[in-house]
Order: sequence, then structure tokens, then C-alpha cells
Amino acid sequence: NPLFLLDEIDKLGQDFRGDPASALLEVLDPEQNSKFQDHYLELDFDLSDVMFVCTANSLNLPQALLDRMEIIRLEGYTEDEKVEIAQRHLIDKQVEAHGLKKGEFSLTEEGLRDLIRYYTREAGVRTLEREIARLARKSLRKILEGEVKSVTITPENLGDFAGVRKFRHGMSEEENQVGAVTGLAWTEVGGELLTIESVTVPGKGGIKTTGKLGEVMNESVQAAFSFVKARSPAYGIKPSVFQRKDIHTHLPEGAVPKDGPSAGIGMVTSIVSTLTGIPVRSDIAMTGEVTLRGRVLPIGGLKEKLLAALRGGIKTVLIPEENRKDLAEIPANVKEGLEIVTVSHVDEVLAKALTQPLEAIEWTEADELAAQAAAPSLGQSPASPTAH
Repeated sequence: NPLFLLDEIDKLGQDFRGDPASALLEVLDPEQNSKFQDHYLELDFDLSDVMFVCTANSLNLPQALLDRMEIIRLEGYTEDEKVEIAQRHLIDKQVEAHGLKKGEFSLTEEGLRDLIRYYTREAGVRTLEREIARLARKSLRKILEGEVKSVTITPENLGDFAGVRKFRHGMSEEENQVGAVTGLAWTEVGGELLTIESVTVPGKGGIKTTGKLGEVMNESVQAAFSFVKARSPAYGIKPSVFQRKDIHTHLPEGAVPKDGPSAGIGMVTSIVSTLTGIPVRSDIAMTGEVTLRGRVLPIGGLKEKLLAALRGGIKTVLIPEENRKDLAEIPANVKEGLEIVTVSHVDEVLAKALTQPLEAIEWTEADELAAQAAAPSLGQSPASPTAH
């Protein structure tokens, strides 16, 4: 039986010449593909015994087409796996391809890791191989010109051969800060640290978001803000503050689109920290969706997120309790290098992430009425603590 491989099916185009996705609907449907008609050749083909394998970098495909496929997810290589692949295969391959002799060209492990971190951003190793080839060519030139007899690439001289760094990865904050939280994000090329910042500004109890947030993430911010408003006395926040203050939440790197609900607990922590003036621990990162009742829901991409935390110098990671089962798939060196804490409610997150415990306050209906009566005469009141 024949096997057809359709590579990078997510790159299918659609123009006046036709729609390949629509044709594939019939090709991949076992009820129809026994009599598939090619409209160009005007011939019928029996494709019922053909096995189709498709590859894609993303699932941005028509839903009807996805329904006809069984999705098999292949995770990208971890940094350690890329190092092993390079040391065992890629470096020797490029040494041979460029006519270098054994011992004339080498990379230290630290230099190789810097090459992976700062000059490539991919799930595979295609770009890494190209970068190693570039290093080999420059090394060969220096050897042929008599400048050196051999070249060893280290973190110190990597820039001389590879040029300025092309990418940067998020690192943990050096100091505990008010309103600044380290979240974790998943991308198609791996995990990343996601900084969440909040400040208070004069207003009437609203929230503003910036940083090119998608619809789902904006809704996550709204849910986090509503939860904090509803539970404010329990966190030592006077509800009257919302009558004269707005919250502005920003996610840096504003040109990069961001979406998804997994930053929910980070949003709550950032808002509570801003309104109470209590700093957030800089060595903690977190990921998890939040509900209006404060429950922490599971997330995806846990492996990539934990790898990003380890790479960024994070010591403790807060993850949803329902993701505990996924820890079985996490490499042992990652679990040894991080303190992974599972949480099921936002209160557990705040207790772990803030540098001081929250103290609840009493807030009665009489307090609410008094605050409303005083509001018109307050004018511009002193600002609440803000993040810097």
C-alpha cells in the first residue's frame, strides 16, 4: 500500500487557481477517496488504500481538515538534547564538510549552549547546524591565513566568530519588586519567561492592558481583576480604592503578540502586589489559569515552560495541581534544578509568591457607605504603591 507524505501542510495557499485544502477534504475522507476525481486530468483514482502522513509547524488549518486527521504532537528538542546532537553529529559533520582536520575546530559545551541560546530560536536543529557551519568556515579561513593552528569556540570568543547576538532569553529579576511577576509562556519554538507588570493610576476602578494581548489573555486579565475586587478585604485591600484608582497591566515586548489563559495567576499576583505594596519574590515563576472563584486550572506546554524557568535562573515554579501528572514526562535534571510547587487556589499562590503575608481587614456595609459619601470630597488622594 502506498504512503504519501504531505510536508508542511500548514503552508497551503489559496488563490484563483484553487483551494488545496478543499481538495484534501475529499482525499482524506475514507468515505469518498475510493472515487477521487482529478479535475485537471479528468480521471478517477482509488485512494482508499493510501496512507497519508502530513506534517505541520502549527495547527492553523481549517477545522474540517483537522477533523479528518489524527494529531500526533512531536515536542521540540530541549537544550540538553540539542547539545548532545551537536556534539555527536553536527560538529563532526561540518568539520568533515569543510575539510578541517581533527583537532583543528571544536566548541566547548558552554560555547555551544550560548550558540543555541543566543543565535538560534527553533524547535529543531536546522539553524544550529547552519551556525556551526558558519563558525567552521571562519575558523578555516583563520587557519589557512596562518593566524592560528586550531580554533576552540568558547563563550568569550563566540561573538568574534558568530557576530552580535540575535536573540535574548528572559532572565529572572535581580530584586523583589512591587507589581512585577514572572510568568511562563509557551511558543512554537519553546518556552519563555513572561514578565507581567502592574501599576495604579488615578481613575474609577477600571483596568487597562497593553502589550499586544490577544482576546483570550485580555479576558484572563478581566477575570483576575474581578476576582481581586471581589476578595479585596481578605487581601488587606480597602474596596474604596477602586473608586479612585485604575490598574494598568503591561506585558513587555509590546510588538510580540501574546495570548492564552495561563497567565491568570500571574495577573492576580501582580494586581494584589500593586494594591498592597508587597513585593513579589523575584526567584519565583508561575503559570496557571484562574477562575472567578480563585481556582487554578491546568495549562499546556509544561515541559517547555519548566525548561525556560531553569534556563532563566528561576528557583521555584508554581504550577496547577492538575498538572502534577505531567511531571512524569519532565527530565530528571529539570526537576532536580527547580522547586516545583503545585497549587489549586490563588491563596496558595499569594502565600508563596509575596514576600510578606497578607492581612485581612474588616469591611462592612457601613464602611462602604462612608467611603461612597466621602468619595466626592476626596479629590485627588495620595497614590497607592506602584511598581517601578
